[in-house]
Amino acid sequence: MLDRPRIPDRTAIGKPNLLFVFPDQWRKQAIGIRGEDAVLTPHIDRFATQSVDLLNAISCFPLCSPNRSAMLTGRYPLSTGVTTNCKLGLPIKLRDDEVTMGNLLQMQGYRTGYIGKWHLDLPELSTNPAPVSGAVHWDSYIPPGPRRFGFDFWYAYNAYDRHMAPHYWMDSHEKIEIDEWSTKHETDVAIRFITESRDDRPFCLYLSWNPPHQPFEEVPEAYKAVYSGKSLQARPNVTGRGLEQAKRHLSDYYAAVTGTDQEFGRLMSALEEAGIAENTIVVLTSDHGETMGAHGWMEHKNIWYEESIGIPCFIRYPGVLIPRRESLLFNSVDLVPTLLGLMGMPLPDSVEGTDFSSTLRGDEGNHGIDTPSTFICHYPGDLESHGLAAEEGWEINSYGWRGVRTKRHTYVVQRNVGASNPIRFLYDLESDPYQLSPKIYDEAPGDVIGFELERKLATWLKKINDPFILY
Repeated sequence: MLDRPRIPDRTAIGKPNLLFVFPDQWRKQAIGIRGEDAVLTPHIDRFATQSVDLLNAISCFPLCSPNRSAMLTGRYPLSTGVTTNCKLGLPIKLRDDEVTMGNLLQMQGYRTGYIGKWHLDLPELSTNPAPVSGAVHWDSYIPPGPRRFGFDFWYAYNAYDRHMAPHYWMDSHEKIEIDEWSTKHETDVAIRFITESRDDRPFCLYLSWNPPHQPFEEVPEAYKAVYSGKSLQARPNVTGRGLEQAKRHLSDYYAAVTGTDQEFGRLMSALEEAGIAENTIVVLTSDHGETMGAHGWMEHKNIWYEESIGIPCFIRYPGVLIPRRESLLFNSVDLVPTLLGLMGMPLPDSVEGTDFSSTLRGDEGNHGIDTPSTFICHYPGDLESHGLAAEEGWEINSYGWRGVRTKRHTYVVQRNVGASNPIRFLYDLESDPYQLSPKIYDEAPGDVIGFELERKLATWLKKINDPFILY
């Protein structure tokens, strides 16, 4: 890590605004400046040069609802109660007593807003067969009150994947139906929110775009045309069935990312035109990645491969953070404590992530913290597994997989529901970046690297009271 000069304290300037933007299912490889996926992202590329670019940013649980809960609370999904997607058939939702960034900044006098996909509440159909709101499948209208977790302005839906015909709710059951690409429309709403901000009251806005989440084909034709007729190469770990599927979907996925880039550019222009770019922290990240055929998985995340757990994460704070590429291991649970640290605000005792603000600032005499490892997890979410566990009296959260990621290795222990013995996988990301040749263990590893990573994993499981059984 480079030595960095101390930056003057900004408390005299006033509290910074926070704009937190997170497209869904956007993998870290799908950025032009990365030189991996052949995708065009000129606005994001420019933004990357103005930001701290966290090259080793990790989704702690690469699935929509669980990682969203972590990004908003700074706590692992086991603690937030969101151990799988909020969906029909399971009573999964963000716990009522959780404290989000919306709550924390609302208490600090911020004007708070949330736009787009929420996916942290029960589907209305779970409790009402005919909701007045018209919500279907996993969707729901969340009325004003505590279930909005501190967000005053609300223009959102729970979960609904119709990108070209989205809908939203504000402060009544009346559904707002839109005939426009959701990312474009939500950006318009966000720009209005920004331009209505006042000098005497800072804002906190979370903008949750659904694309490039599937259905991949639901993207404006103008962006599809950018990749029409181009021969796009899949990653070397895309083979067999995954390769055929990737060929069908890759151009649409890239088109959605390029469209997202265009809308992000409009957002950044709005900050400049409003004269508040210098006093606004902008975060651009995602809840998880997309395998896009890697290892045979298509339209998939929720697996420990880099295409799934690896997420973009850029933090821009002019005059405070020196733009650079940063190799720090950074987990999605670290977002809340790090942002609060940058904003000079106290951390709740409940936070489980790490405050890396001193590392990112490069405070004089303090080169900050750099953790040697970070942790990833998955709890079973399919209804069949939950039903079997309930029938047999098993603790469902003692199954799934847990892992530890260092800058060089990924180590995972997987125990399927009902299995007596777990399987262990060790990947050397330096010699095997596409994770094609793991070392597989049928029992606890005896080699130095495997033993040390298992020890780290055991320590973490104990720390968060995870019921997962290693042996």
